[in-house]
This record gives sequence, structure tokens and C-alpha cells, in this order.
Amino acid sequence: MNFGFSGEMIFLFFLALILFGPKKMPEIGRQVARFLNEFRRASNEFRSQIETEINSLDSSNNPRQQILPPLHAPLGSLANRIFNPPSPEQLEAAEDAAAEDAAVKAAAAESVAIKNAAVHVHVDAKANANAGDGSVHAHADDPKVAPDA
Repeated sequence: MNFGFSGEMIFLFFLALILFGPKKMPEIGRQVARFLNEFRRASNEFRSQIETEINSLDSSNNPRQQILPPLHAPLGSLANRIFNPPSPEQLEAAEDAAAEDAAVKAAAAESVAIKNAAVHVHVDAKANANAGDGSVHAHADDPKVAPDA
């Protein structure tokens, strides 16, 4: 049987024998053996504990437990949209709502433009009627034009 003795091991043995003496060597050997046995026992216990934890996770029919709690980003934030993307139905509903909102705004803007044009025409007609001479009067809205020379 090969016990792993090499030239280095023999050298270390003789060095320890010279430093500690023949009377202390058996006591040092027992302490080293005791330390190695404790280390091996702790290592085996740690390994068996890890294996039982892995087996309990693998054998359980429960869904896999998360180590960290789920992320709850504030609603409407970029993180929320990245980690919790909306379903296609929600995306379609949001697009429809945006299109409807844009149509309502466009209709309101058109209504305001028509109302402003009607008021402008009404003011022009009233000004021309008040002048009576058929001349056209300038309003604050009208663009300024330089007279021809």
C-alpha cells in the first residue's frame, strides 16, 4: 500500500523530529489525527445537509420557492413595464384608447377652429356693415401689409 510518503514528507517528518523531539512526536501525531477526523466529520455533515436540502427541493411537488421576494415596481414605471409586460389584449385596448383620445382631441380642435372662423367672419361682416361705405377695416388678427409705392 502506498501511504503517500514522498521525499518531502520524509524530510518534514525528520524536521519535526528534530524540532519537537521524540517524546513530543506521538502527542503531536494524535492532535493532528484528531483535527483531521473533526475536519472530515464536519465536511461529511455539511455534504449530507446540502444533499438532503437538494433532495427535499427536488422531491416536493410544490412549485419552486423563490429565494427573493417578487419585485413590485411602482405602477406605470419603466421597471414595472419591463418586469411585468402587459398582455396583447391590454396593449390593443391601450392603443384603441389612445386612438379614440386622439380623435376626440382632433374633433375638439376642429370645432374650436370652426367657431373661431365663424366669429371672425361675423366680426368682419359687422365692421363692414357699420362702415357703410364699403371700405374694409383692418383688424388686430389681420396681417400687416406694406402699402404699394
